[in-house]
Amino acid sequence: MKIQPFSVATLGAALREGWQSAAATRRPSLAYALAITAVGAVILGGLVGAGLTPFAMIAAGAFMLLGPALLPGFYGIAAAREAGGPVAATAVLAGFRHAAPALWALPMVCLLMFMIFVTDAAILYGYMVGGAPVRFFEMPAKPSDIARFLLWGGASGLVIAFLLYPVTLFSVPLLCERRSGLVGAVAASVRAVFANFAPAVLWALLLSTILIASCLLLPLLPLTLPWLAHAGWALYRRVLPND
Repeated sequence: MKIQPFSVATLGAALREGWQSAAATRRPSLAYALAITAVGAVILGGLVGAGLTPFAMIAAGAFMLLGPALLPGFYGIAAAREAGGPVAATAVLAGFRHAAPALWALPMVCLLMFMIFVTDAAILYGYMVGGAPVRFFEMPAKPSDIARFLLWGGASGLVIAFLLYPVTLFSVPLLCERRSGLVGAVAASVRAVFANFAPAVLWALLLSTILIASCLLLPLLPLTLPWLAHAGWALYRRVLPND
């Protein structure tokens, strides 16, 4: 399949189209995003309640590693909108059902990387911060320890994310539409990312900054998650158009 080049202008167009698509499918997109946010609230609330507030900040970044496993639901909504029919909540399930069975190999890889990252972060936390509970208002008492943990934990997550990002960026929508097998989809995604490396890195930085900030300010996530998911679909349509 032919890979189209993309630029910063393409990213801007994808963001605009993603906002429009999220607004046009507000009910199913928001409902799906709220379900994801509710799970995130339970996890982050549990960490903060257990006195692991610095670890909760790293856990917000870990959401990026699981993101590809959630995208088929949003892509099902986007595909239903493209088809021109009514877009109901069932489009979320249709996105998962219609996807090629090989798609599930990618979430398994993401889950494995997530477990590796969380394990590494837990080891760093025990070594740098310690086992005593750290509440939000107690964080200024250990500024250097917490800063070191966030620095090295973030660096560990960055390495893992860099390994997953080229593999999943375009392979997930390709497999959702059954346009390729697993190997072909991954190869096309990697080629598209490295052929457009600078804008692809900018896209990754944009996604991670907005989503991590939204996870820490959790009420924002139901708004930003559909927007960026639909924008990712719009970018995919431009880079790998369906002939």
